[in-house]
Amino acid sequence: QVQLVESGGGLVQPGGSLRLSCAASSIFSINTMGWYRQAPGEQRDLVAAITSGGTTDYADAVKGRFTISKDNAKNTVYLQMNSLKPEDTALYYCNAFFRGFAYWGQGTQVTVSS
Repeated sequence: QVQLVESGGGLVQPGGSLRLSCAASSIFSINTMGWYRQAPGEQRDLVAAITSGGTTDYADAVKGRFTISKDNAKNTVYLQMNSLKPEDTALYYCNAFFRGFAYWGQGTQVTVSS
């Protein structure tokens, strides 16, 4: 069992920045972690993912604006979000894939509005 604890969401004006953090409670190294988001009435979509080796994947909508990073020693993943737009407003979920199972955080709200 892996528990994921997220932090860093909030309200920000368009063009602003936020940094999300997600810590996984595991004594074992988790290879793949990432962030998904879900807006009201929409499906949950991948935002960014990263492996322990540093391989990253981004949704086209966030390329050049968001950066995902991972502290392997702490099993913690970060999402630096810059140049935020109103369409980035969503509930952001941390995800970890470990030993064949997918684990999810409780979600942290990001609202981009003036």
